[in-house]
Amino acid sequence: MQCPSCQHTDSRVLESRSADGGRSVRRRRECLNCEIRFTTYERVETVPITVVKRHGSRETFNRAKLLHGLLRACEKTGLEPARLEAVVDEIELQLQQRSGREVRSSEIGELVLEQLSGMSEVAYVRFASVYRQFQSISDFVATLEGLHRRATPANGHPALAVLP
Repeated sequence: MQCPSCQHTDSRVLESRSADGGRSVRRRRECLNCEIRFTTYERVETVPITVVKRHGSRETFNRAKLLHGLLRACEKTGLEPARLEAVVDEIELQLQQRSGREVRSSEIGELVLEQLSGMSEVAYVRFASVYRQFQSISDFVATLEGLHRRATPANGHPALAVLP
Protein backbone atom coordinates (compact mmCIF):
# COMPACT_ATOMS: atom_id res chain seq x y z
CA MET A 1 0.00 0.00 0.00
CA GLN A 2 1.41 3.36 -1.01
CA CYS A 3 1.76 6.04 1.68
CA PRO A 4 -0.34 9.13 0.87
CA SER A 5 2.38 11.39 2.25
CA CYS A 6 5.72 10.06 0.93
CA GLN A 7 4.51 7.41 -1.58
CA HIS A 8 6.66 4.75 0.10
CA THR A 9 5.19 1.30 -0.58
CA ASP A 10 5.89 -0.42 2.74
CA SER A 11 3.51 -0.02 5.65
CA ARG A 12 2.41 -2.09 8.59
CA VAL A 13 -1.17 -2.78 9.65
CA LEU A 14 -1.93 -1.47 13.13
CA GLU A 15 -5.60 -2.45 13.30
CA SER A 16 -8.21 -4.17 11.12
CA ARG A 17 -11.95 -4.18 11.57
CA SER A 18 -15.10 -4.86 9.60
CA ALA A 19 -16.79 -1.86 7.99
CA ASP A 20 -19.82 -1.09 5.86
CA GLY A 21 -21.93 -3.84 7.41
CA GLY A 22 -19.29 -6.51 6.78
CA ARG A 23 -18.85 -5.66 3.11
CA SER A 24 -15.40 -4.10 3.56
CA VAL A 25 -12.40 -4.14 5.88
CA ARG A 26 -11.06 -0.94 7.43
CA ARG A 27 -7.33 -0.97 8.16
CA ARG A 28 -5.22 1.56 10.09
CA ARG A 29 -1.70 1.58 8.69
CA GLU A 30 1.61 3.20 9.50
CA CYS A 31 4.20 4.05 6.85
CA LEU A 32 7.57 2.40 7.62
CA ASN A 33 9.38 5.34 6.04
CA CYS A 34 7.78 8.55 7.39
CA GLU A 35 5.65 6.97 10.19
CA ILE A 36 2.47 8.78 9.13
CA ARG A 37 -0.73 6.88 9.94
CA PHE A 38 -3.52 6.45 7.41
CA THR A 39 -6.67 4.43 6.84
CA THR A 40 -7.44 2.12 3.93
CA TYR A 41 -10.59 0.22 2.97
CA GLU A 42 -10.60 -3.15 1.24
CA ARG A 43 -13.68 -4.27 -0.74
CA VAL A 44 -14.56 -7.17 -2.97
CA GLU A 45 -14.45 -6.01 -6.56
CA THR A 46 -17.66 -6.76 -8.40
CA VAL A 47 -18.13 -7.05 -12.14
CA PRO A 48 -20.52 -4.35 -13.39
CA ILE A 49 -24.00 -5.49 -14.37
CA THR A 50 -25.45 -4.19 -17.63
CA VAL A 51 -29.18 -3.49 -17.71
CA VAL A 52 -30.90 -4.00 -21.06
CA LYS A 53 -33.75 -1.50 -21.25
CA ARG A 54 -37.13 -2.03 -22.97
CA HIS A 55 -36.07 -0.41 -26.19
CA GLY A 56 -32.75 -2.27 -26.37
CA SER A 57 -30.45 0.41 -24.98
CA ARG A 58 -27.94 -0.63 -22.34
CA GLU A 59 -26.73 1.06 -19.18
CA THR A 60 -24.77 0.08 -16.09
CA PHE A 61 -26.87 -1.05 -13.10
CA ASN A 62 -27.42 1.94 -10.83
CA ARG A 63 -28.49 1.04 -7.31
CA ALA A 64 -29.23 4.71 -6.52
CA LYS A 65 -31.74 4.81 -9.39
CA LEU A 66 -33.44 1.66 -8.10
CA LEU A 67 -33.55 3.02 -4.54
CA HIS A 68 -35.01 6.31 -5.81
CA GLY A 69 -37.81 4.41 -7.59
CA LEU A 70 -38.55 2.43 -4.44
CA LEU A 71 -38.57 5.55 -2.28
CA ARG A 72 -41.05 7.23 -4.65
CA ALA A 73 -43.34 4.17 -4.66
CA CYS A 74 -43.19 3.93 -0.87
CA GLU A 75 -43.81 7.60 -0.01
CA LYS A 76 -46.20 7.97 2.93
CA THR A 77 -46.58 4.19 3.36
CA GLY A 78 -44.62 4.03 6.60
CA LEU A 79 -41.85 1.85 5.16
CA GLU A 80 -38.49 2.96 6.49
CA PRO A 81 -35.73 3.92 4.06
CA ALA A 82 -33.35 1.46 5.76
CA ARG A 83 -35.73 -1.37 4.89
CA LEU A 84 -35.84 -0.22 1.27
CA GLU A 85 -32.04 -0.08 1.16
CA ALA A 86 -32.03 -3.69 2.37
CA VAL A 87 -34.36 -4.56 -0.54
CA VAL A 88 -31.93 -2.92 -2.98
CA ASP A 89 -29.03 -4.80 -1.35
CA GLU A 90 -30.90 -8.09 -1.76
CA ILE A 91 -31.73 -7.43 -5.41
CA GLU A 92 -28.16 -6.34 -6.18
CA LEU A 93 -26.85 -9.50 -4.49
CA GLN A 94 -29.21 -11.66 -6.58
CA LEU A 95 -27.99 -9.93 -9.74
CA GLN A 96 -24.31 -10.34 -8.78
CA GLN A 97 -24.82 -14.06 -8.16
CA ARG A 98 -26.10 -14.67 -11.70
CA SER A 99 -23.76 -16.17 -14.22
CA GLY A 100 -24.57 -13.58 -16.90
CA ARG A 101 -23.55 -9.94 -16.65
CA GLU A 102 -26.61 -8.65 -18.52
CA VAL A 103 -30.10 -8.46 -17.09
CA ARG A 104 -33.30 -7.14 -18.62
CA SER A 105 -34.92 -4.22 -16.81
CA SER A 106 -38.15 -6.26 -16.73
CA GLU A 107 -36.39 -8.89 -14.58
CA ILE A 108 -35.32 -6.22 -12.10
CA GLY A 109 -38.88 -4.85 -12.02
CA GLU A 110 -40.26 -8.31 -11.23
CA LEU A 111 -37.70 -8.76 -8.43
CA VAL A 112 -38.82 -5.43 -6.95
CA LEU A 113 -42.51 -6.37 -7.19
CA GLU A 114 -41.78 -9.70 -5.52
CA GLN A 115 -40.20 -7.85 -2.59
CA LEU A 116 -42.93 -5.19 -2.37
CA SER A 117 -45.80 -7.69 -2.46
CA GLY A 118 -44.98 -8.77 1.09
CA MET A 119 -44.28 -5.27 2.37
CA SER A 120 -46.96 -2.89 1.15
CA GLU A 121 -49.84 -3.34 -1.28
CA VAL A 122 -49.98 0.41 -1.93
CA ALA A 123 -46.27 0.55 -2.79
CA TYR A 124 -46.69 -2.55 -4.97
CA VAL A 125 -49.46 -0.91 -7.02
CA ARG A 126 -47.57 2.39 -7.28
CA PHE A 127 -44.40 0.70 -8.49
CA ALA A 128 -46.30 -1.59 -10.86
CA SER A 129 -48.17 1.35 -12.39
CA VAL A 130 -44.91 2.99 -13.47
CA TYR A 131 -42.93 -0.17 -14.23
CA ARG A 132 -45.69 -1.80 -16.27
CA GLN A 133 -46.76 1.54 -17.78
CA PHE A 134 -50.45 1.38 -16.86
CA GLN A 135 -52.61 3.06 -19.48
CA SER A 136 -56.08 2.71 -17.99
CA ILE A 137 -58.11 1.86 -14.91
CA SER A 138 -58.40 -1.73 -16.14
CA ASP A 139 -54.62 -2.10 -15.69
CA PHE A 140 -55.00 -1.08 -12.03
CA VAL A 141 -57.98 -3.40 -11.56
CA ALA A 142 -56.11 -6.37 -13.04
CA THR A 143 -53.15 -5.75 -10.71
CA LEU A 144 -55.42 -5.40 -7.68
CA GLU A 145 -57.23 -8.63 -8.59
CA GLY A 146 -53.85 -10.40 -8.83
CA LEU A 147 -52.92 -9.11 -5.37
CA HIS A 148 -56.29 -10.23 -4.01
CA ARG A 149 -55.85 -13.74 -5.47
CA ARG A 150 -52.43 -14.04 -3.82
CA ALA A 151 -53.84 -12.88 -0.47
CA THR A 152 -56.84 -15.23 -0.60
CA PRO A 153 -56.00 -18.86 0.23
CA ALA A 154 -57.67 -21.88 -1.43
CA ASN A 155 -60.41 -22.01 1.24
CA GLY A 156 -61.81 -18.70 -0.09
CA HIS A 157 -61.37 -16.72 3.11
CA PRO A 158 -59.17 -13.65 2.86
CA ALA A 159 -55.89 -14.00 4.67
CA LEU A 160 -55.18 -11.57 7.44
CA ALA A 161 -52.52 -9.27 6.16
CA VAL A 162 -49.89 -8.66 8.81
CA LEU A 163 -47.33 -6.05 7.94
CA PRO A 164 -44.19 -5.90 10.07
